[in-house]
Amino acid sequence: MSTSATHPVITSSTSQTPKLTIRVGTRKSALALKQADFVVTALSKLHSTVNFEIKGMHSAADKDKVTALYKFGGKGLWTNELEAGLRADELDIIVHSLKDMPTSLPDGLVLACVTEREDPRDVVVVKKGLEDKYKTLSDLPPGAVVGTSSVRRMAQIKRRYPHLRFKDMRGNIDTRLRKLDAEDSEFSVLILAAAGLLRMDFGARIAQYLESGTEGGGMLHAVGQGGLGIEARADDQTTLDLLKSIESREAMLAAEAERSVMRTLEGGCSIPIGVETRWISDDKLRLTATVVSVEGTEAADAEMIEEIKTPEQAVEFGKKVAQQLVDGGAQKILDVINVDREASRDKAEPWVPA
Repeated sequence: MSTSATHPVITSSTSQTPKLTIRVGTRKSALALKQADFVVTALSKLHSTVNFEIKGMHSAADKDKVTALYKFGGKGLWTNELEAGLRADELDIIVHSLKDMPTSLPDGLVLACVTEREDPRDVVVVKKGLEDKYKTLSDLPPGAVVGTSSVRRMAQIKRRYPHLRFKDMRGNIDTRLRKLDAEDSEFSVLILAAAGLLRMDFGARIAQYLESGTEGGGMLHAVGQGGLGIEARADDQTTLDLLKSIESREAMLAAEAERSVMRTLEGGCSIPIGVETRWISDDKLRLTATVVSVEGTEAADAEMIEEIKTPEQAVEFGKKVAQQLVDGGAQKILDVINVDREASRDKAEPWVPA
């Protein structure tokens, strides 16, 4: 018998009461699976009578290991296959790295929950053997190679350190660290998200944290970075109610504001929009944002503080910050990046499975 497209699966149990099973979708990377397990563990502690099944899938970006991330279309890069499973009633929820989740979701799907946020900052990781020589970005000599797959990170670092070189670095966290540390590696450092390193127990590799107030750093992180976003069907009230038990109100409201900035500017995860949100009192949120050209030579910056108590207020706040960016020249920068991406999208060699 087929299952309703709007309800989780009910399975029989040893008792006479049917048992609810929630099918949890995730990417198959080690980090994604660990994040899904974190969510399932948290839910299981609060809902001991519910079964949870983790189902991994490969995304388009997982399959293509050659094309630089910013040359993809950006929207749905990590999520399309999973969302198809959710809409087809093959999954009940999807656990996303929130920074990879499109800001506009397919009809019938919603961002149902954001859990407590891990450290959202970007960090510097130094190649083994160079740790005593380099501690920060400012220590790097002219021509030193920085590894990153993020145009946002490249643009912001070029803005302050135009003498550095950049090379694309893709792969899972452990793969990137192996590439960095290889004897013949040309990389001096990698720029990665603190959250992923901490979740995978690589925190000891962090040499420098980058944020707006870091001397010589001045980096703003990606929209949603450090957060886990859980996507569900809008009409699946049973699952929506269940997810409320692990939601962080502060993380959810900050995420809504950040995502509203990106949505308003029509940027995907490949667009160099950097943000930083901080609660400066119980209900007052400070949102700082930047858009930087790929060369690091042009930038638009914005910062506002506003009282935020509801998701609707957070969305409107994000729109105001986005408008401040536009007034400062952000749209011109984004238009140039979009033209370049469209012109170069077909130039990468096709990926061939190993």
